[in-house]
Amino acid sequence: MNSLNKIFIFTFILSISFASDLSSKNRKLVLSYNDEWIGMGAAYGPFRDGQAPWDGAPSIEELREDLHIISKSWKWIRLYGSRGISSDILNIIRNDSLGIKVMLGAWIAKEDGTIEASNDNKDEISNTIKLANEYPDVVNSINIGNETMVYWSDHKVDLDIMANYLNYTRKRVRVPVTTADDLGFWNKEESKKIAEQCDFIVVHIHPLWGGQSIEKSLDWVKEIYAQIKLMHPSKEIVIGETGWATMKHNEGLQHELIKGNPSEKNQKLYYDNFRKWAAENQIPHHFFEIFDEKWKGGDHPNEVEKHWGVYYSNRKPKQAMK
Repeated sequence: MNSLNKIFIFTFILSISFASDLSSKNRKLVLSYNDEWIGMGAAYGPFRDGQAPWDGAPSIEELREDLHIISKSWKWIRLYGSRGISSDILNIIRNDSLGIKVMLGAWIAKEDGTIEASNDNKDEISNTIKLANEYPDVVNSINIGNETMVYWSDHKVDLDIMANYLNYTRKRVRVPVTTADDLGFWNKEESKKIAEQCDFIVVHIHPLWGGQSIEKSLDWVKEIYAQIKLMHPSKEIVIGETGWATMKHNEGLQHELIKGNPSEKNQKLYYDNFRKWAAENQIPHHFFEIFDEKWKGGDHPNEVEKHWGVYYSNRKPKQAMK
């Protein structure tokens, strides 16, 4: 056998091995680095006052300030989209040697049957794949879509479309891939079809939206977590969002559904109690969230979606971080 044939055979075997690795099922989510478990993470929205995903963006200096604040308390963060400043975030983490790992998100919008909507989602996924492969030292997982299948979602995506997106992504990256949704999806029988395409499951469990008081909040979260684990026994469960807001508006659904008292005192109590339970049981999570984001929700300044951070939007700490 001549040397050229040997090279061809070696290359062919290598390509088969690579393809097999990329299509393997249930790739493990690695959360241990340098003998440290980093599973106690947090969700990061980078937009400051006067900024929004569609209008203005944080500067490199602002992102660097955020990430240095974050690195003191968390070593795993969740991002919700891959375009725009996400590449800057990954680059700062690498260049500043912050040791932060990232669950990189692909924001999936509602598909209205038009080619434009479908292509936009595919572009988002393609960019997520590109960044994951460019930053293997930073990105440790990918999340395709956020609350796209729960019954109340305003950007619902068909289950078959989501399954195809997950399968497409898994064939093109080495990190584990998932999708994030509310407990109201993952506790349904239909969710098993999507779970089959996920390496692990990301579930949102918000005791405030569940009508819980601060006294009953953690027991309720434990119960929901156990239900999701029972529904999907072969999958690792990551709590992708849980938290306690510090303010709410006195109108609308938040007034009707939220029975607990949003306050800094209760946020600190929930933060401390939840993280103690998560640490003792090694339950991976992203606490929601690091900074207040005033662009979210309605126009009223007390709108609950603006007040989930454990830091104010001016980057000053609330009681939970003092």
